[in-house]
Amino acid sequence: MSALAPMPAAAAPTVLRSSDGVTFDLALDRWQHVPTEEEAVVLDRALAPVLDVGCGPGRHTLELASRGVMALGVDASPAAVGMARRIGAPVLQRSIFGHVPGAGRWRTALLLDGNIGIGGDAVALLRRVAALLGPAGRVLVEVEAPGVSSRVIRARVERGAEHGPWFPWALVGADGIDAVGRLGGFSRAAVWTGGGRWFAQLDRR
Repeated sequence: MSALAPMPAAAAPTVLRSSDGVTFDLALDRWQHVPTEEEAVVLDRALAPVLDVGCGPGRHTLELASRGVMALGVDASPAAVGMARRIGAPVLQRSIFGHVPGAGRWRTALLLDGNIGIGGDAVALLRRVAALLGPAGRVLVEVEAPGVSSRVIRARVERGAEHGPWFPWALVGADGIDAVGRLGGFSRAAVWTGGGRWFAQLDRR
């Protein structure tokens, strides 16, 4: 998750807290391990070449590379990029809104682990991703459960008494991704659930 640099494991849970007091668990332990079964199902839908947006420690990028699928991770966090490079994942340290090589030639973009929230504007993020994809490109995105309202929040990462700075973050529910996707330049979303999580596939119009 680009805006959320990985933190060392600790007894106190790490959460994303919105300024209105709502908290969301951050699965830091999961981010340090190989993709889960439900994530593997998502990656089965990826068409090469793949751009892993907000790749974090790089587990999805590395998994695709191990399958022989050309993939590149991008993340703005130096800590995340350092972790990804240590496990051999091909990654670049930069914002998705900066220069990204291969513009117009990527066939799939990943926005997993809540990364639809990057920048606090899901529509702007999808429009940027659409500009990087080819005409038949697709986005594989993780969303919140149905019933979670799609909105922008002011959030920060907290672990016990420690916390980071406030930043804008977007939440998109499973029942809101279709409308958000259309505004971002994509066709109707295919939505499914697995392992208690929700995912969607958006295709270019």
